[in-house]
Amino acid sequence: MTDAAPIRAGRALPAAGTAVRTTCAYCGVGCGVLATPDGQGGLAIAGDPDHPASFGRLCVKGSALGETVRLDGRLLAPRINGRDTGWDAALDLVARRFSDTIAAHGPDSVAFYVSGQLLTEDYYVANKLIKGFIGSANIDTNSRLCMASSVAGHRRAFGTDTVPGLYEDMEEADLVVLVGSNLAWCHPVLFQRLAAAKEARPQMRIIVVDPRRTATCDIADLHLALAPGSDAVLFNRLLVEIARRDALDAGFLEHVNGFDAAYQAACASDPDQLGLSEADLGRFLNLWIGSEKVVTVYSQGINQSDSGSDKVNAILNCHLATGRIGRPGMGPFSVTGQPNAMGGREVGGLANMLACHLDIENPMHRDAVQGFWAAPTMAPKPGLKAVDLFRAVEEGRIKALWIMCTNPAVSMPEADRVARAIAGCDFVVVSDMMAETDTTRLAHVLLPATGWGEKDGTVTNSERRISRQRRTMPPAGQARDDWRIIAEVGRRMGWRDAFTWQSAAEVFAEHAALSGVAGDLGSDFDISAYSAITETDYAALDPFLWPQSARKNGGRFFADGRFHTPDGKARMIAVTPRAPQSVTPDHPFRLNTGRVRDHWHTMTRTGLSPRLARHMAEPYLELHPADARRLGLQPASLAEVESPHGRAILRVLVTDRVAEGHPFAPIHWTGETAPSGRVDVLVPGLVDPVSGQPASKSAPVAVRPFCAAWYGYAIAAREFRPDCDYWARATLPDGVQVELAGAAVPEDWAAYGAAMFGLEVEPIVMRDRKRGLTRLAFIQDGRLVAALFVGPDPVAVARAHVAGLLGAPADPGVLAGQPGADRPDQGATVCACFGVGVNTIARAIAEQGLVTVEGIGAALRAGTNCGSCRPEIGALIRLHMPRCAAE
Repeated sequence: MTDAAPIRAGRALPAAGTAVRTTCAYCGVGCGVLATPDGQGGLAIAGDPDHPASFGRLCVKGSALGETVRLDGRLLAPRINGRDTGWDAALDLVARRFSDTIAAHGPDSVAFYVSGQLLTEDYYVANKLIKGFIGSANIDTNSRLCMASSVAGHRRAFGTDTVPGLYEDMEEADLVVLVGSNLAWCHPVLFQRLAAAKEARPQMRIIVVDPRRTATCDIADLHLALAPGSDAVLFNRLLVEIARRDALDAGFLEHVNGFDAAYQAACASDPDQLGLSEADLGRFLNLWIGSEKVVTVYSQGINQSDSGSDKVNAILNCHLATGRIGRPGMGPFSVTGQPNAMGGREVGGLANMLACHLDIENPMHRDAVQGFWAAPTMAPKPGLKAVDLFRAVEEGRIKALWIMCTNPAVSMPEADRVARAIAGCDFVVVSDMMAETDTTRLAHVLLPATGWGEKDGTVTNSERRISRQRRTMPPAGQARDDWRIIAEVGRRMGWRDAFTWQSAAEVFAEHAALSGVAGDLGSDFDISAYSAITETDYAALDPFLWPQSARKNGGRFFADGRFHTPDGKARMIAVTPRAPQSVTPDHPFRLNTGRVRDHWHTMTRTGLSPRLARHMAEPYLELHPADARRLGLQPASLAEVESPHGRAILRVLVTDRVAEGHPFAPIHWTGETAPSGRVDVLVPGLVDPVSGQPASKSAPVAVRPFCAAWYGYAIAAREFRPDCDYWARATLPDGVQVELAGAAVPEDWAAYGAAMFGLEVEPIVMRDRKRGLTRLAFIQDGRLVAALFVGPDPVAVARAHVAGLLGAPADPGVLAGQPGADRPDQGATVCACFGVGVNTIARAIAEQGLVTVEGIGAALRAGTNCGSCRPEIGALIRLHMPRCAAE
């Protein structure tokens, strides 16, 4: 393929006004989307009512997908050492440097680091190139950071990485236990399905097991705020009680090995470590044992631990002991965090797996895959998992690194160390949509990749459902699909005949054919029914559950007691719980990290949407009131958070949602949006010894006030990069807003503001010397183009009001920072779908006597679209109802 050769994109792009059935780009729920091109480069977005994962529902992030497809910040051409170049030059360089490195230092001197946001076809081609042709298993994925412990637990118990059940099991269950899962924010549509099921069947019970009180607790009958890290103790205690009450399924246990050892280990666990009352623990045990149809849903709170695999197996042990697996309304259920984490698992995207759930350490499996690919070699052993992979980069053992569709300089634990390692690597290639990220800045070669809306392929959701992601718009600039880029490098490295696909359909067909080989070897993953799929059939492919073969079609696994182990029996694992890493006098707090409702990973997509930015506009630290008092931290002040690995500055949010000594911070901010808010710089590279998954929920940290001499709030019609100790940028409809703070006060605020904004106009200045306030407004051609509000304390202005004045004819009242009496301040956004703020909801509660979420929705529309904000609306009602009653 030369620079002049056209790239065959498959079927023609849809005409304007034609709805395309595709799949959401965010979490592992895998919601169906109807994307309709508007003919001007944009998309109208709606839920697909026929998609069996979501039935027309979308969360606020999915609903806003059309706002994220513009070209702002896109990488539009290949770059070598920061200069735009052609594809031939870039691909030749990548192929030559990788070939030369392998020739000089061996195949394990190179590595790929990939992403759960790649499509399955991208993942498949990358896995084939590195494992079967380069001959190294040094390919790992950011999915290692979110669900590797679940993979390890499944493989230990079932012999393969199989999710036994389906989403509908949650709706059919009598009891759903959510463990370490803030479903309301992280998997909102699944939460909506569960909430609707409970409303339809009020006798259903829901238990949330989480040290932190999250939005998910809104529908819980019981919240178990257990001691952080004690999940395995809880399920060991449950296993003991199952046996004591004679609730074991003796018949099913004939298909299970290891019960005695697991039971003895469980008996040795100390339930006092749970930190629960006898009443709450007793209610949990009674409900779990007394409900035949039990689904235990778990996510990152379980997986992201240095004993995550044991926690997974402690859960699986209880389901195996009672035979509550693989039947309607019952079973353990891992919900994944990324749109195609499951697809990556299916093609062997992890360093310790082969394609189609085959085992890289099994010679028969290796030979079968090598023979199918007609590959010259095959990786003989597992490769380096993510943390070890970047350590090898740091040590110089990996000399050529290709990073695809992810941002490890922000998202990896010990992120500063990882960034230094990448910067020191001999040769770094990054394939990405975006031109400027913490990771792209470190690359020698940048390759522009297509993004959601431009890609064509498949993804697999958390219930094993494979769905099509369809191209709805042309690639941006010179962007190419990841699988095409990888295949072209493979051809230029000398393996032309192995990488000849002309479409994603051909890649998928090969993947399906290989799965038939895997099925013959006993693998659970077999979609060989699609091995002869045509372009036309692929274009029209409906969502389907795997497996799909002559052996088995869709459905659940393991109710028949047949597993994928050598003897066909499941394995219960003896679990001896381990406490999280100890805190120290120098680092006495244990930091929990996670996601917020309206943002995604490092915000390269969601950060483009103004309405998504309104909910949480800057990085923050949830801190218990007692901790805040002891540290002298006020709400909205700034805290300096430090670990042995890094330092961050975060806005303080004082709340009893978190336990004393256990603050929480979200992960999304980067060097592009808040350089001092990069939370993963604090997280240690401590991993689970079985899964290699990092412990992201228990970083020992110190917390202290950040001694800011000034605070600021700024708006501008174009992006700018402040020069101060703390800043956090968010997108506005007509520009950006930035929160600021600094340890030293500038001598001249007017000069500081003009330099920061890059403006040469004199600002309108308002000073209140007594209170130390300065406010600047920059007017060009009669319109407000920038404003800066500063003072010695967190700035009290009506942000939504001020932001709304940007670009408008100059308003003399802009420096007041508050709307007039006829334009009440909405306050911080609660409902991002309809832009309804906290003050608007509070007034409706007080003035109209609205005391139900449904009443708020009828009056204000808040909570009536995606429903993600309903728990917050409920919390506001509970907060303001006593006041209403008193009045």
